[in-house]
Amino acid sequence: MIHVIMGLKGSGKTKKLIDSIHATVATASGDVVCIEYGKKLTYDVNYRVRLVDSEEYGINSLDMLKGFLSGLHAGNFDITHVYIDNLYKTIGNDRAAGEAFVVWCAEFAKINNMEITVTISDDIAEASEVMKQYL
Repeated sequence: MIHVIMGLKGSGKTKKLIDSIHATVATASGDVVCIEYGKKLTYDVNYRVRLVDSEEYGINSLDMLKGFLSGLHAGNFDITHVYIDNLYKTIGNDRAAGEAFVVWCAEFAKINNMEITVTISDDIAEASEVMKQYL
C-alpha cells in the first residue's frame, strides 16, 4: 500500500510524516526505513527507524531511487514500512516522474507486503487523477 502526503511548502507534510512514523514504530512488527534528502530528521525520528540520506548515496533520479528501494528490500525482507520525505528534492521536480514512481511503489509495496509513504511538495489542486487515488 502507498500513501502520498502532498502539499505546498510549509503545509505540514513533514510533520504528518513524522507523526505517521511514530505511530508506525509503536506498532510495527518489522523494520521501518525513512529516506530523506539531507539530514533534517535525525532528532525528530525515533532511534529505531533506519534513516537514510539520499544525498549520501547519490540518488538523483527515478531509476536510482527504484533500484535503491529494491536493494533495501533485497537486503532486508523484514522491512514493513518505508517513508520517503521530499520526493522531488531527490528525483527532481518532475510531476510525470513523481507519478510514475508512485505507481511503481504501489505495485512494489503490494508484491512485497510493505507500506510506503511519500511526501511531495506540490499543489494538491494540480494533482493528476492517478495521484489523487493515493492521497
